[in-house]
Amino acid sequence: MSIDVATIRKEFPILDREIDGAPLVYLDSGNTSQKPRAVIDAMSTFLEQSYAPINRSSYRLAGEATDAYEGARTAVARLINAPSADEVVFTKNATESMNLIAQAWGRANLSAGDVVLLTEMEHHANIVPWQMLATERGVDIRYVPLTPDGQLDLTNLGQLLDGAKVFSFTAMSNVLGTIPPTAQLCRAAHDAGALAVVDACQYVPHNAADVQAWDADLVAFSSHKMCGPSGIGMLWGRAEILDAMPPFLGGGNMIDTVSLDGFTTAPVPAKFEAGTPPIAEAIGLHAAINFLEGIGLAEIRRHEMDLTRYALDALNDRFADDITIFGPDNVEIRGGVLSFTFRDLHPHDVSQVLDERNVCVRAGHHCAKPLMKTLGVVATTRASLYLYNDEADVDALVEGLAGATDIFGF
Repeated sequence: MSIDVATIRKEFPILDREIDGAPLVYLDSGNTSQKPRAVIDAMSTFLEQSYAPINRSSYRLAGEATDAYEGARTAVARLINAPSADEVVFTKNATESMNLIAQAWGRANLSAGDVVLLTEMEHHANIVPWQMLATERGVDIRYVPLTPDGQLDLTNLGQLLDGAKVFSFTAMSNVLGTIPPTAQLCRAAHDAGALAVVDACQYVPHNAADVQAWDADLVAFSSHKMCGPSGIGMLWGRAEILDAMPPFLGGGNMIDTVSLDGFTTAPVPAKFEAGTPPIAEAIGLHAAINFLEGIGLAEIRRHEMDLTRYALDALNDRFADDITIFGPDNVEIRGGVLSFTFRDLHPHDVSQVLDERNVCVRAGHHCAKPLMKTLGVVATTRASLYLYNDEADVDALVEGLAGATDIFGF
């Protein structure tokens, strides 16, 4: 492995926990990641010693809190190679970021008959906001289909983009692990005169992200999947696009002036940050970014590629025709997300058996029901890998599945 997992695991207090005398095997980071001591301590220290409202008070404590909050914004910009921290908007989560795009940009730019292009592998957060807009405005939604091995079928991409105003797609599937050619898709969108929107929730925690190299227009991602706290998400956008977008929410902090007759907005990013923001969460996010950068996103990616290869081989070798793992076999174009069906067992039964061995996986449709329909299943079991997982965790998954075979009499 390319990183020292044993040392990294020591930074995560929850991984020391035992349940019924057995260790915890956490394989659900695609849902939410665990938190290192650095994040826990940063938030605790801030709440104990430095908490104050930001942008509204002139005393020293408030000034320190404001600086710390804005420091997190600068860290986000650095992480994704954004041209300016002022292009980073803090939201409640990535789902809110996607809704902000659909409601603010979409309402200002889309009307009946306009086309939005998505893909069949999208999370509900990148489908439902556009469907809401379609119901309201009569927008047409098209979808890029999939190949049998879970990649995007780009054969007719030009035709699908014909007349499109926006192409919104994931940078890594939360079900298949597929990593589409993001820069290529952004170029295709721009060649067709469409906006390129990227859902980078599953990508940013596991890979070195570069919004400028992608040439994206708007990018959404979240803190809780990248070792940070829940309750804070991010939206990056080109300055000229954010400037032109109307505000999404109204209230304190997003205004410049207000009268009985109307209001004017503050500049971006405050324009989209109405109300009291997630201050302590921003502090935790900053600590998480420092933690990940200290290890190295490229190193994390190499580790996950090695571990994913090990997991794919171990599962297929042990269970042969009894398991179906969805998504590409090539780890160069997939992340450490392993969604599978096992024999004819319901994924929730598989998850329950694994839970009895303290192996934490997710079972269900993974907020991707259209994709489940495309795959021909109702649900899957999903094991997702991260920087604190190693071969022993994969081995525990394999043995847990063998236990399911014994319990159900196969």
